Amino acid sequence: LAGIYRNVVATDTSPTQLALAHRLPNIRYQLTPPSMSLDELTQLVAPQSSVDLVTAAQAIHWFDLPTFYKQVKHVLRRPGGVLAVWCYTKSYVDDAVDAVFHRVFERSIHFSPPECKLISDHYINLDFPFDPIDGEEHTGPFTFESVVLMDLDMYLTYIRSWSVYQNAYQKGVDLLNKQVVRDFENAWGVNEIKPVRFPLHLRIGRVGGKNF
Repeated sequence: LAGIYRNVVATDTSPTQLALAHRLPNIRYQLTPPSMSLDELTQLVAPQSSVDLVTAAQAIHWFDLPTFYKQVKHVLRRPGGVLAVWCYTKSYVDDAVDAVFHRVFERSIHFSPPECKLISDHYINLDFPFDPIDGEEHTGPFTFESVVLMDLDMYLTYIRSWSVYQNAYQKGVDLLNKQVVRDFENAWGVNEIKPVRFPLHLRIGRVGGKNF
């Protein structure tokens, strides 16, 4: 987004997440509380009707939707400001790696919080009270693919970043135990860089006068 827009405001409730973010001169990183009044939203993020685009990546399924949508409609330019939210689902590498991944993924489902059901449904069932953008008849989901080059360490770090991995680990289950890691090592190969494909599912819509 920083390569397209002159000014970007990146928010998170976690100071740790913000500390890990890449610094660019046209991005303002803002720590926000889990709940904000509209006055606080104006002070910390943006004035009313001043934002062209709000995005949330792999996150909206955790939100209090009525509160979030009220805040989105407050800051978006009207009419016409756009909300775009997306999630990614099961990644794909190759047959050998995917076979091991499938076993991990199937086991992880037992530790999946109910909010993640929206991801497995590709955000189809996400309540999304916005109008289609120009040229579209609906708000999605629209499906794309992102490809990221990874070595095995990066790939395992990605799996460990899952909320379901953390949930399982806290309950005494390591989804990447020594045997599973060995299986991944055998499937991956030595010092190989592989393209990892992530299906992305996008919901996108705009606000209009009737939303206010």
